[in-house]
Amino acid sequence: MEFKDHDYTNSTYDKVTPLEFTYKMNSKEIEAFVKLRVSNNYLFSGRRNTSMWAWRTILRHMGLQHKMTHSQASKKWENMKKRYKELKSPPDGVKVFPEVWPYFSLMDDAMEGRLEGSAPILKVFSNDKDSSGFLPISRPKTRKVSMVINSSTASLVDGPEIEVSQNRDEDGEEEAVQEGSQEIDCIMQEVDDERNTLDSQRQVMEREKQVMDREKQVMDRERLVLQRERVVLDRENAALDRDRALLERERATMEREKAVMERERGMVEKDREALSRERLALEREKARLERLCEVKEKTEEVTGDCSKVKDSDVMDRKERFLNLFEKLIEHF
Repeated sequence: MEFKDHDYTNSTYDKVTPLEFTYKMNSKEIEAFVKLRVSNNYLFSGRRNTSMWAWRTILRHMGLQHKMTHSQASKKWENMKKRYKELKSPPDGVKVFPEVWPYFSLMDDAMEGRLEGSAPILKVFSNDKDSSGFLPISRPKTRKVSMVINSSTASLVDGPEIEVSQNRDEDGEEEAVQEGSQEIDCIMQEVDDERNTLDSQRQVMEREKQVMDREKQVMDRERLVLQRERVVLDRENAALDRDRALLERERATMEREKAVMERERGMVEKDREALSRERLALEREKARLERLCEVKEKTEEVTGDCSKVKDSDVMDRKERFLNLFEKLIEHF
């Protein structure tokens, strides 16, 4: 969609001097400003002075006729369109960030025709020549040029001094240059602001990147520490497995030894029981021998010394046998 705004040919725009105050609209006023401009595009036909009366109608509807001139409103619209085009279609190799401009989506809707009918349709009265209700605009200065014409003609010798008042084209050109320089300054200021915004965003991104790099380094160090700890844990687990296997082998050995000891204890118990039985048998045999000895003692007196010698030898052998048997029992 193409919006015609200025009629640069055959137009009598009032010039805005560099010292003229420029009202700064807030976000709500800018939104209403754009919607009114789009919805009342029919007012900007391109004919003589239509743009001036159209902008004055919009400013009057917004209640800004005492704060802005129609030329300031027109410049505001042109600057917004220019900035939108720069962000929408940047040159090749230039990276832009449309989201840094808060009015990009609004202008995108306006340029794509999505805001048509979003504001009231206004009616302009271009025949009303009374401009007292609008912000006064500074006029180009005029200067008086005094010219004295001297002639040899007698009728003009005593002629009066002629005073001529005129507007200098040089002043108009100078004001046009000043106006152009003002627009350039505004554009450069916007570019500087955008550059500063981009620089601040770039600095923020660089700081975030540095933070992310530091976090990545910390994570890498933590990963290395975890890997080393995992290796140590694996070694400890392997050592524990070896110790567990060794304990199992030792336990098995102890079980075998315990079984052997139980068998040996059983054998010892059997041997002890056998020895007990043998001791009882020996004690009975001893008692029997004692009884026999008593009987023999009674008979020794009759039989003589020969039998006494034989009996004494038998008793000595028995005593030695009993002593040996008792030592064997004590040994076990």
